[in-house]
Amino acid sequence: MAARLDEIARQAGVSKATVSRVLNERPGVSRRARDAVLTAMGVLGYERPSGLRPRSSGLVGLITAELQNPVFPFFAQVIETALARHGYTAVLCTQTPEGAGEDEYVGMLLDRGVSGIVFVSGLHADTTIDPSRYRDLRRQRLPMVFVNGDLPGLGVTCVSCDDVAAGRTAALHLIGLGHRRIGFVSGPLRYSPSQRRLAGFRAAMRELGPPAEEELMELAPFDVEGGQTAASLLVERGATALVCGSDLMALGAVRAVRRLGLRVPEDVSIVGADDSPLMPFTDPPLTTVRQPVLAMGVAAVRALLDEIKGRPAKAAEYLFAPELVVRGSTLARWRSGDRDPAETR
Repeated sequence: MAARLDEIARQAGVSKATVSRVLNERPGVSRRARDAVLTAMGVLGYERPSGLRPRSSGLVGLITAELQNPVFPFFAQVIETALARHGYTAVLCTQTPEGAGEDEYVGMLLDRGVSGIVFVSGLHADTTIDPSRYRDLRRQRLPMVFVNGDLPGLGVTCVSCDDVAAGRTAALHLIGLGHRRIGFVSGPLRYSPSQRRLAGFRAAMRELGPPAEEELMELAPFDVEGGQTAASLLVERGATALVCGSDLMALGAVRAVRRLGLRVPEDVSIVGADDSPLMPFTDPPLTTVRQPVLAMGVAAVRALLDEIKGRPAKAAEYLFAPELVVRGSTLARWRSGDRDPAETR
């Protein structure tokens, strides 16, 4: 390393200390000296550190969770469209269990010199991860925005659905329909949206109903199969209604209820989450808590572009209110002439 510093310093006509300050992005170096060092590195064939590489003004990285869940293609479409209106092109990177992970995608995007990155439900939503990967990006002054999953203390703007309100809203809807044995189906609790939805669910049960029972809570993967497995267990324990952590899990719950010989919503009511575009066309049409994807996506792009242009807003988490959309998968627990659904089991 010392030999490289000597070589770069001689080529640039500056001191080794100046080269070191440029490479470590320290203050106290004139623009002329900095440009001379970077030019010397190019002449000598040395690769610049990622934080010193020129950025492509027209490219923005967009890293999303897997596209199996329809809400993520919806986010991608909204964000890509909003970026295009301002002359930017999104480089879409989709995480899959078998493919590249977030860290690999970030490295690729930095090599391409993107102007910034939007992270949608990425590792930042996992409360068990090491946040140093994002601190490194902040040190490189890379503009970025989180969607659904805040990491306080990093100085990164986060745009989130109010998941506490979402969990509470779903539970209150079912309580209002006369249900008391309400099950909670969610993905792993290491994800902050799952933790918040559970907090909202429990708050509603404490406020207007019986305390939430641990036996009526099941965690599973955020997919149809996970929802089906969890719902089967809860219905067999006597749940007459289910609050699900995603629309896919809710569709799995519908399948589980039917395989147990019961009906949705006559025997078991089901509420999903997100309001993915196809939910009005399922059988039955799914009652769900809508995530305001359009407003959130536009806000995320606005925050990122403001930072790219050097006028960032105060870094904070901005919460967007969810909306209950009532369709055919929920029904009053008691109607005149109906039997107790538990008697059919």
